[in-house]
Amino acid sequence: MSNNRIEIVTGALVLLIAAAFLAYGSRVVDLGGSGGGSYPLSASFRSAEGVSTGTDVRLAGVRVGTVTGLELDPATFRANVGFTLREGVEIPDDSQVAISSEGLLGGNYVEILPGGSPFNYAAGDEILDTQGSVSLISLLLQFVAGDSEE
Repeated sequence: MSNNRIEIVTGALVLLIAAAFLAYGSRVVDLGGSGGGSYPLSASFRSAEGVSTGTDVRLAGVRVGTVTGLELDPATFRANVGFTLREGVEIPDDSQVAISSEGLLGGNYVEILPGGSPFNYAAGDEILDTQGSVSLISLLLQFVAGDSEE
């Protein structure tokens, strides 16, 4: 009987640890029902390399949204990126959106660089001031080749 109790306690402990991991994981990926809504915005980039659906949208390093769509505009040959921002995050209408890198080996994310306008973007607006991703390979090739823009 003593062996049976040890198995029950061990099983309960495993289930408790699994529940703790599940709760932590749902909070990290924001499945825990944060309750807040979101509103859509869009932007058009010359290059959206490294960005895909689900990529973070950050403001001052804090995740405030998610990329929801990415498609090519056949008329302008630019990448149209749709994303949502958390309700309560107001972006001035002179803000810039850039695709930034987390580091040399890190992934890319969409970064919002806020402006100073007293007016804010509304749901469905398009942010016009954008800066596409920079290819690290092309930068390294320019550095090695000694190309300089004079």
